[in-house]
Amino acid sequence: MSQTAHIPSHRKPRRSASSRALRAGVTGGILTLTVAGTAVSASAAEPTAETTQELPTLTADLALNTVQSADATQQAAFSYQLQDQQEQAAGKAKSEAKKAKTEAERKAKEAKERAERAAAKRAAAAEKAREQRASRTAERTTLSTTSTTSTSSTSGNSSDASSSDASSTPQTETPSTSTGSGNAAAVVNFVKAQVGKAYIPGAMGPSSYDCSGLTSVAFRQVGVTLPRVSQDQSTFGTQVSLSNLQPGDILYWGSAGSAYHVAVYIGDGQFVGAQNSNTGVVQRSMSYDMPTGAVRVL
Repeated sequence: MSQTAHIPSHRKPRRSASSRALRAGVTGGILTLTVAGTAVSASAAEPTAETTQELPTLTADLALNTVQSADATQQAAFSYQLQDQQEQAAGKAKSEAKKAKTEAERKAKEAKERAERAAAKRAAAAEKAREQRASRTAERTTLSTTSTTSTSSTSGNSSDASSSDASSTPQTETPSTSTGSGNAAAVVNFVKAQVGKAYIPGAMGPSSYDCSGLTSVAFRQVGVTLPRVSQDQSTFGTQVSLSNLQPGDILYWGSAGSAYHVAVYIGDGQFVGAQNSNTGVVQRSMSYDMPTGAVRVL
């Protein structure tokens, strides 16, 4: 026996190795790792080093669920985006429709206001024309009364022969009386001054006229506004007989209201009118072209 056999060995026993196992698990879609330690003897630690580590993998079902969840999230986001775009488009269309309606209402209102203003102007013009006509009627009544008084006085101082001549040709005696009133003389003098000027349809002077243009401008000299066309001039004023004409009366050819020509009677069986483009403004005898009727404006 060795002398040292009874002496305990001073060697420390080999520290036991700890065996660690790597555990993996999936909780709520999150991969978790757990390391578990187990005390084993030193002799058993080294041989099992390669077998104590375990690394789990995601199953095919987990991967599929993850992909499907991502697709669903993307699809939902796309749906929300599409819905938002549709709502924006609907809002824009509604706004444009409202704007178009407002614009249409504004234009309709403006058109109505223009029509009302035009109607008001026409009514005012018609009222003014009526007032002028009434004024001329009153003036003609006054002039007629004065003319009748003067004619009666002249007839009382004339011989029987002169009275007979006056009765057969009243237009010869009347001119001097009417011309003396002023307005008729002004009209007669004006149309006489235009003799020889050209005839142009629609013209109203100063170098050319048509028939109603000449009469319109002539009466304008004494503040009387005649209708522009011969048809209307043939009914403007008081109808008078061709046997009772006075200077300044308007002669017309054709029926009243549809006359095709007018001229101004200047006395002594004569008239001045813008006849046609060949003759221009001329002074002629009534026997040259007998008128249909006459109207008295002054």
